[in-house]
Amino acid sequence: MPLVRIDIHSGRSQDELNRLSQGIHDAILAEYGIPERDYFHIVTEHAPGQIVAQDAGLGFERTRDVIMIQIFTQGGRSQEAKQSLFAAVAAKLAGLGVAGEDVFIGYVENTAGDWSFGFGRAQYVTGELAVPKK
Repeated sequence: MPLVRIDIHSGRSQDELNRLSQGIHDAILAEYGIPERDYFHIVTEHAPGQIVAQDAGLGFERTRDVIMIQIFTQGGRSQEAKQSLFAAVAAKLAGLGVAGEDVFIGYVENTAGDWSFGFGRAQYVTGELAVPKK
């Protein structure tokens, strides 16, 4: 059950925002085999200058179309699985016209006890939800 935060510059249509979010979700579905309804995305638009995303010394320039993606999910997946997910997200977004250098992903792991889906309960801990397989 990943929670995905997507930060982008303002100016895209609602349809574009929806397609970007769905593309990221489709990549996660394909790579991690999560249930389709485990779809928790927050899309935030920012004014020019409110996203700074340099190349970290890799020798390329990002454009105004940069998409900053944070994926919060339970730990335990292999580095190979994560790399496969990163590639799948980039490929899905490339299909929507986003250049590879404009796809920035931060991956944050936690435990089953770190999630509450409502009512102030940790449903993975209480047994209301089965802990997802990795």
